[in-house]
Amino acid sequence: MTTHDTTSVLVVGGGYGGITVAKALDDVADVTVIEPRDTFVHHVAALRAVVDPGWIERVFLPYDRLLTRGRFVRDRVEGIDGTRVRLASGGTLTGDHVVVATGTGYPYPAKLDLPDSATAKARLRATHAELAAADRVLLLGAGPVGLEFAGEIAAAWPTKQVTVADPSPVLLPGGYPDEFRAEVRRQLDELGVRLLLGTRLPQPPTDPGRAGGFSVDGVGADIWFRCHGTQPRTPLAVDAHLRVRGRPGQWAVGDVTDVPELKMARLAQAHGEVVAANIRALLTGADLTIHEPSPDMLVLPLGPKGGAGYGPDFGVLGAEQTADIKGGDLFVGYYRDVLNLNP
Repeated sequence: MTTHDTTSVLVVGGGYGGITVAKALDDVADVTVIEPRDTFVHHVAALRAVVDPGWIERVFLPYDRLLTRGRFVRDRVEGIDGTRVRLASGGTLTGDHVVVATGTGYPYPAKLDLPDSATAKARLRATHAELAAADRVLLLGAGPVGLEFAGEIAAAWPTKQVTVADPSPVLLPGGYPDEFRAEVRRQLDELGVRLLLGTRLPQPPTDPGRAGGFSVDGVGADIWFRCHGTQPRTPLAVDAHLRVRGRPGQWAVGDVTDVPELKMARLAQAHGEVVAANIRALLTGADLTIHEPSPDMLVLPLGPKGGAGYGPDFGVLGAEQTADIKGGDLFVGYYRDVLNLNP
């Protein structure tokens, strides 16, 4: 049996899944988190921060209290060979286990790809200024990101004209009941958001997030944002225990896996819990845990006081319940707890 004194775990990525694995194994293994960013970025609150600059500081949370034994290496990973990790700085690290938690790429501002938090904060403030100056906003993509962003904008600036276009004729495709979709549509109507479903618009002539009037296929706006296009950096095939197939010693969590689930922070954390339990089980000789893919579930804020939710365990939620669960603080307090930042 391997002991904690000789077991090393390299966690590639310090996002939602990565911090979950690292924290859960800190007491039984020598954990190293490799992450190019200087802080944890709470992307769940990024759209609110664009609309309300008072939220910007709440999006960036320091890593320095997460681990008591483990360490952080601020670097970018250029390649993984078995359990050997090659760093952009030129160094290498080797562990007994490697957990790949690199997440996905997604268009700004839902995801921030800048490693320096000061630069990222400045960009959010600049985008807020551009958005505040625009009277008409076009969002391309009516998935959860596009709808949440529409709700945030319309709630903050009731006089702005907000239009959301999507090629799909169905609002929020997936395993959701019609009652949930009807509640989302009702609240968007109340906010004055215009939905153009079944409409594929060409990319506007201006850069996303930059003010400048334009018209595409008869739809005019002063600013636009891309709210679609999730791109896993390295899709990895995993087994039921979240081990990377054909690569002994490698595990994967979150959006980078091929698990048939929505790409969400809570699911990355669920993966992290399974992987941490399984690495711990290998140390003790216990049985491995199987990850059961989650059914479609969504809690969708539409501004600080609005939104709707659905899950098979709790049914359809209205605005007040959604705000209580998520929309009020967007889980900032929860993640401060995870990172051991609260008193």
